[in-house]
Amino acid sequence: MTVSAQQLSEPAVRAFVTAVNANDRGAFQEALAPGATMSDDGTERDLTDWTEREIFASSGHMEVESQKAGGLSLVVRYRNEAWGEMRTAWAFIVENGKIARFETGQA
Repeated sequence: MTVSAQQLSEPAVRAFVTAVNANDRGAFQEALAPGATMSDDGTERDLTDWTEREIFASSGHMEVESQKAGGLSLVVRYRNEAWGEMRTAWAFIVENGKIARFETGQA
């Protein structure tokens, strides 16, 4: 079973997932707070470089399996052209309606 982007509880996370799945850089940037940060498997990453490589240049797609913590924590089947599909966990910090930080890694 999957959760559609429209069913996600947190509006900022809904905008993030929608932008990723549409491969929409503009909408993605709009979903982020100024100075947003991220980590991948516990390692801090440069958000711009990481998202270009792991999302936009490789056609990333998030298929949400579940959400908790008011929509700030997701389990996602994530796929892109570089790595194929993997089960991942995503945790978001939202400030003023924008994603201030996200952390992702293997679920």
